Amino acid sequence: MKFGGTSMGDAARIRSASKICAGAQSQRPTAVIVSAMSKVTDMLLDTLRHAEGGDAAGVEMMLAKLSAKHRECCEGLLEGPARTETQETLNSILAEFVRIAQGILMLGERPPRSVDEAIAVGERLSSNLMAAYLRSQGSDAVAINAREVIVTDAVFGNASPLMDQTREKAINRLKPELDHGRLVILTGFNGATMDGRPTTLGRGGSDFSASILASVLDAEELWIWSDVDGILSADPRIVPNVRLLEEITYREAAELAYNGAKVLHPRTLVPLMEKEIPVWSKNSFDLSKPGTKIVPITKEGPIGPRAVTSMTNVALVTLDPASAVLSGTRIMARSLEALAAANAEVLVLSSSSYRQNFCFLIRQSELPAVIEKLEEAFSLELAHGYLHPIDADLDVGLVAIVGEGMKGHAGLAGRIFTAISREEVNIIAIAQGSSELTIAIVVRKDGVDKAVRAVHDECGLGA
Repeated sequence: MKFGGTSMGDAARIRSASKICAGAQSQRPTAVIVSAMSKVTDMLLDTLRHAEGGDAAGVEMMLAKLSAKHRECCEGLLEGPARTETQETLNSILAEFVRIAQGILMLGERPPRSVDEAIAVGERLSSNLMAAYLRSQGSDAVAINAREVIVTDAVFGNASPLMDQTREKAINRLKPELDHGRLVILTGFNGATMDGRPTTLGRGGSDFSASILASVLDAEELWIWSDVDGILSADPRIVPNVRLLEEITYREAAELAYNGAKVLHPRTLVPLMEKEIPVWSKNSFDLSKPGTKIVPITKEGPIGPRAVTSMTNVALVTLDPASAVLSGTRIMARSLEALAAANAEVLVLSSSSYRQNFCFLIRQSELPAVIEKLEEAFSLELAHGYLHPIDADLDVGLVAIVGEGMKGHAGLAGRIFTAISREEVNIIAIAQGSSELTIAIVVRKDGVDKAVRAVHDECGLGA
């Protein structure tokens, strides 16, 4: 079981999550992965930013907020000696963070390795709080730092697991605890290199931690607890009549996540897909909701469109050769190398046949690094005017329609484009055909919501 930040948000939420864990543990061996309390990772990063900028007062202010937040939670959960002992543990963990923040304050920079060690503190605090509360309620619970279990490469900030080494450590460290009937509470988001240097797993890190451990422990199921009912046919803030999807496939979940839906990150699903471990997405705030099950193949089979999702924090980058001397294919190849060097993900890629120009959609957060790498790669062509200046359009959004078996639905693309045009939304770029699962469409940002509603209605996805 994995609990997200909102499910660990305060003393009341931790009590609720603990009750779920204790109930599961009474039925079968259970391992629990927890995120930091809601907003804590942002607070940790803000503290480090103040430190890097030499703002000692800002560092002190953030440290006081962090300490007060966890002290308040501890007081809300525990009493007597248990409270005193747990508060001492929290103080010790916070002292490690203070040491790193003070070092960054002195250096005036944030080494990636130090950042990874620092921001994993949030999960260490929440795991100790939950384990202490469970013990106070009679459960045999132990908090374990995932740094002792998950072995990764040395790509700080976005590490990848070394599964064979992780399996060995998990069997040695976790299996004895589970065999003795203990409820293990592990930190999400973090791991360590073979030689023990702390790392973090990047975007969706706590979910990824859960899938890694589910895989190496040969779990029967993985349950992801959050503040939503499961996976929906669209964002309910945009579409009023969304439908809860009872089942979706791993591939559908991966495509939805890649295109902006709050579903498991595609990288998270890989260890589960290999072993066909089913995943439940459930709401820890409302246990009456059935949730969504992610499986290799749904009972209904491939039925066409299942959901529509969108993103607005994106940028459309266009490369346009100014001279026929340049090979468009080579320009595209070098561009993709630059994108890889910037560690960016391409959401949509579209090209023309005659002018050899092309565009690709990326996340706005990745734009500065992408532009830097592209300008490095094409410095000569840009300087001599063989390539027009690189254009980045931020006034765009992505709409993606996802579902197994869409290739078999004749006229579907035409219906979708017609539905969008009826709302007077102009389509800027399209990516279709490379995947039978997804039709991706780029529109102006102010037309994204209208396009989502139009597609959702046209495909009959609503409740």
